[in-house]
Amino acid sequence: VQLQASGGGLVQAGGSLRLSCTASRRTSSNNGMGWFRQGPGKEREFVAGIDWRGSDRNYSDFVKDRFTISRDYGKATAYLQMTSLKPEDTAIYYCAVARGSRMVTNAREYQYWGQGTQVTVSS
Repeated sequence: VQLQASGGGLVQAGGSLRLSCTASRRTSSNNGMGWFRQGPGKEREFVAGIDWRGSDRNYSDFVKDRFTISRDYGKATAYLQMTSLKPEDTAIYYCAVARGSRMVTNAREYQYWGQGTQVTVSS
């Protein structure tokens, strides 16, 4: 399964970006999906996750009320709408497909990973 992430770029603080992620295998539509990020000199961290139906979502505290994860029901496509971006949001953002259908936060629960898309927020 290949994941194609897009939508990253350079934006000023306070701006918005929308990331998209599509899995090559349609069967991934039955799996949870998630977004992680890795900032300069930092470890990869969970950002947001969603279950296969799009009804269960979870966010890390540092993005709550600013980011929204969603997906097209029945499709292996997920989105991350990012608003009120801060310089500390600068990172490579990765999308991933979970092993099961539930929303999960642990990276070990994900089986397929995208190549990442760079998000840079200038102050």
